[in-house]
Amino acid sequence: MDLIHPQLAAFSAVLEEGSFEAASQRLSVTPSAISQRIKSLEDRLGQVLVVRQTPCRPTPAGERLLRRVRPMQALEAEALADFLPDAPAASARTIPIAVNDDSLHTWFVAALARLHEEHGYLFDVYVDDQDHTLELLRSGAVLGAVTAEATALQGCNAQLLGTMRYRAIASPAFVARHFPEGVNAAALAHAPMIVFNRKDALQWRFVRRITRARITPPVHYLPSATGFVEAAARGLGWCLAPESLIEHALAAQTVVNIDAARWLDLPLYWQHAAVRSSTLQQLGRAMQDAAAIAMLR
Repeated sequence: MDLIHPQLAAFSAVLEEGSFEAASQRLSVTPSAISQRIKSLEDRLGQVLVVRQTPCRPTPAGERLLRRVRPMQALEAEALADFLPDAPAASARTIPIAVNDDSLHTWFVAALARLHEEHGYLFDVYVDDQDHTLELLRSGAVLGAVTAEATALQGCNAQLLGTMRYRAIASPAFVARHFPEGVNAAALAHAPMIVFNRKDALQWRFVRRITRARITPPVHYLPSATGFVEAAARGLGWCLAPESLIEHALAAQTVVNIDAARWLDLPLYWQHAAVRSSTLQQLGRAMQDAAAIAMLR
């Protein structure tokens, strides 16, 4: 049962499932009915909302509408749970969330597990760099995002989760080979560096704290937080990794701090649509509780 207008339900289903056919299966109607509902909605608003390709994606106008529809879906699920407690759990509606990879591999899954156990929520997790997850919230792809951006988007709230401390690590042999005289501009210019992807600016921020020189070190791109630690331990290069992720490797001395006197602190925030929703309140509490275990407050 849906309380949201069928046209809006079809619109969100097409973008979530990626095609008109998949949306029709989810909503138990024909693909033709989905197409008619989307066309009628576009005619009503006077703008094209969906790019018909594989997978379907929203136009700029569609992104604006999707940002409005996401909170409505959360409120709809809560209303159904209030008025139809014996119906199939409305809370089982999938909640799309964006998170950075380091949070995903340290504290984030604990928050999801608690929310699923207590409320039956299902999740669709999008992973991106912490400086870019907010774009997924801005586009309407997700209901909330873990982000490094403190300033709330228009129509959203932001709450501090904590500060993730990053240490620069490498294998003992790598340090002996590349940093025999300590971490300086000359050494950093030649020592291979491990970077998550081309959006990842953390290693470069660390470099700028040490030198203002323009350096172009050799770079490995490795999109895995846990893979970072193993790659560093195997001598592939040096990298920044969260303290909570490297405790065991440091204890086992498979990696060491390349410069114990320097680190990088990164505040993280939970941003979400600014609506009075018990679902969003529960998400926020679980995020803060789980983040407190792995981050500084």
